[in-house]
Amino acid sequence: MVSIIIPTSNEAEFLPATLRAVTAAGVSVPSEVLVVDAGSSDQTSAVAEAGGARVLASHIRHRAAQMNLGAKEAQGEVLLFLHGDTVLPPTALRRIEGALANPCIVGGAFARRYDSPSAVLRATCLLAYLRGRMSGWFLGDQAIFVRAESFRALHGFRDFALFEDLDFARRLRAAGGTVILRPAVTSAARRFEARGPLRTTASDFLLTCRYLCGGSPRALARTSLRPPRTASVYEGT
Repeated sequence: MVSIIIPTSNEAEFLPATLRAVTAAGVSVPSEVLVVDAGSSDQTSAVAEAGGARVLASHIRHRAAQMNLGAKEAQGEVLLFLHGDTVLPPTALRRIEGALANPCIVGGAFARRYDSPSAVLRATCLLAYLRGRMSGWFLGDQAIFVRAESFRALHGFRDFALFEDLDFARRLRAAGGTVILRPAVTSAARRFEARGPLRTTASDFLLTCRYLCGGSPRALARTSLRPPRTASVYEGT
């Protein structure tokens, strides 16, 4: 069984489409859906329950903590971490099942596209796909999946304010083989609206470079121009 874990904070607008896609993807593969909500002030919890998800309440509004809580409660042999504004392709769970039929593969993620015609964002998605193929580095909006036993062996996501996804992907790659799958997931491009795709992408790139050069995720989060994670736009790295 695949346990699909969705951390949320005020995702009532986007969550219905995400859950419909999860339902379509789960037709041929046993699955469960856990929405881990961090005190949303909108109708996120009601939407999640109406969509057939089990809702868990997190008193910590922090994506790493929410995903770890979901993983602790999950019953599946495979964990799939999905953003509340990201839509799976219909074949997603079958593709995961096929990839993990190889015992050397411990996890992976999907190629990504944005719901935007921006050429800049199309280019970033291509680069993300190539990065995943070459290095096994994935980000949270690429729907990271992992064997539950491997997740536990790695002690889950670290308590990082930023880059908990990249940190986990790097540790996962060190633990065994990883794959990047197609068709792509579709992620909302809303966090690029305020400053535009080019400026936001440049800021993300510089922030990532600072992290890879040893910068503290907590300190970087304080200086980041990203929307705060307590806002309605609940975006990760």
